[in-house]
Amino acid sequence: MKELPLRQEPVRLDKWLWAARFFKTRALAVEAIGKHRIEVNGQPVKAGRDLRVGDRVTLRDPGLPPREIEVLGLSDIRGPAPLAQTLYAETPESQQQREAAREQRRQGVEPALAIGQGRPTKRDRRQLADWQRWSASLD
Repeated sequence: MKELPLRQEPVRLDKWLWAARFFKTRALAVEAIGKHRIEVNGQPVKAGRDLRVGDRVTLRDPGLPPREIEVLGLSDIRGPAPLAQTLYAETPESQQQREAAREQRRQGVEPALAIGQGRPTKRDRRQLADWQRWSASLD
């Protein structure tokens, strides 16, 4: 398998996130950075920030626990997924949190099933219409 060309000089954060296949396009990476869903070494960043080997990047997706990764390699060229995965390593704490959240979702009750009052079904609407038709008004 061919290797990704690794760089020694720093790479823009948005390019690296795209090359490491966290986002499908650079525009989506820039949008996530703009929404403060990406931090480097615990600090909010801009898309043009230079990323270096050893930096810790925190990715936050809505509804999921934060994902903390350590940068192992730098590249601004998008390659195959197995090669892109060599650019980073997820911390063990982050993996444990994601596994615990996955297990909790698997065992949890579906919120839609727990809702007693929601949008009425067709049968409910017919019963309401029938009840309203025969109820007496106080006008």
